[in-house]
Amino acid sequence: MAERPLHVVMVAAEAVPFVKVGGLADVVGSLPRPLRGLGARCTLVIPAYRSVEHHRFGIRPFDEVPGFAVPMGPASARAEVFHTHLPGTDLDVFLLGSPDYFFRDGIYDDPATREGYPDNLQRYVFFVKAALELLVRLGRPVDVIHCHDSQTALIPGILRTTFQNHPFFLRTGTLFTIHNLAYQGQFPRDSLGLAGIDDLHFRPGSAFEFWGKVNFMKVGILSADLVNTVSETYAREIQSGPEHGHGLEGALRSRGADLAGIVNGIDYGEWNPMEDPLLAGHYSADDLAGKGRCKADLLERFGLPAGDTEVPVVGMVSRLAEQKGLDLIAHAADEIAAQNLKFVALGEGQQRYHHLLWHLAGRHPTRISVRVAFDGDLAHRIYAGSDMFLMPSRYEPCGLNQLIALRYGSIPIVRATGGLVDTVINHDPITGDGTGFSFQHYSAAEMMVALGRALALYSEPARWREMARRAMRQDWSWGGSARKYMNLYQRIRLRRNPA
Repeated sequence: MAERPLHVVMVAAEAVPFVKVGGLADVVGSLPRPLRGLGARCTLVIPAYRSVEHHRFGIRPFDEVPGFAVPMGPASARAEVFHTHLPGTDLDVFLLGSPDYFFRDGIYDDPATREGYPDNLQRYVFFVKAALELLVRLGRPVDVIHCHDSQTALIPGILRTTFQNHPFFLRTGTLFTIHNLAYQGQFPRDSLGLAGIDDLHFRPGSAFEFWGKVNFMKVGILSADLVNTVSETYAREIQSGPEHGHGLEGALRSRGADLAGIVNGIDYGEWNPMEDPLLAGHYSADDLAGKGRCKADLLERFGLPAGDTEVPVVGMVSRLAEQKGLDLIAHAADEIAAQNLKFVALGEGQQRYHHLLWHLAGRHPTRISVRVAFDGDLAHRIYAGSDMFLMPSRYEPCGLNQLIALRYGSIPIVRATGGLVDTVINHDPITGDGTGFSFQHYSAAEMMVALGRALALYSEPARWREMARRAMRQDWSWGGSARKYMNLYQRIRLRRNPA
């Protein structure tokens, strides 16, 4: 008898195109398509936030599973079930709504304070408990529950304890993906009771105790069948010590045999300079002419003098946070402005970095221009219109921006950390090989050396065009990464079903 197709349920706090805060959403929304091409059946489960556009995505109440109560300590909260399909596919997407927890502005943070909601513990405990109950009520056998980051990290812990003998989950395994280890989800001890996990499990050395608290990330790391993160280098870094391990390096080393690194991909259907409808001109590795039109359009949109298109444009699209190297830019601001270049930046985040960029643009209005916003359309134009793309990250688990920049022939200038090591080949001035420029130490001086190397090569147009073509011919689509995820799923399935 033919084996039933592998059924993977992805449970995550965000997924494109429904809701996005960071790269997590891109992975969760993009990976199911190539997995389907490899023979897996994927189901997505995400929260029904207020900002999700139900009409746009054909989201409707799911009558087959009426709303149900989710125990939350001595009380309960009602979960409403909505359904649609991932656009362009027949893959099921379930959204779990709650007027108590998700019908509000913002995703993780309150827009009024720019701080995390004080009840985020309750919100995501509710979500994971509702997700597991939904799967039981759907009654469709699940081979692997693929959990993403701390918001869903309790699921492996619940399956190992409270649901250990639950008949529906006896053959269900878990994969836990770490997208960013810095955001761990640490909460008081009584959060276990809220999750329905017996307090007896809270003891030193267990998955459920971390310096007197519960650390959701630790629960996922020690309870899941397999663990992965989003690049091979980051998988090594987070085991190496506290700088990257954030206190969980010991737990990660204990799972070393079960810990993999898989670089993220990007959707080459969305990110395609030959067909991107947002661009002023289309181009390819074989014909770069349209990139010049994109550059002129970008300078005009940012209010910078467009007459001298020979001056290189350095672009940046980033969450404005310390992780992303904004303090290096602050230290080198005057030196950057003194170079023969133009600098455009797009992003939003911490207020101090908003003010930093506004200050720079105010001091150098003909060289530097910024937009403090989340603007997906403008991001496309920056990738296409810039000659170089700056990513001086303090740490970077994978990074998607450099992959998009490579696709658009915008040469990355990156710090050699995490996924940036695995995806950007540092230029070798002797052989001419490379797809970008990298620097080792987290230093403004080293960043400026890398920028200087890039500017020197830019002054040799033929060599620069060859590097742009080489960058664009790299393949960072999802195909190879999806096959690696399939291997992990099959390992989990065999572990749970050895016969």
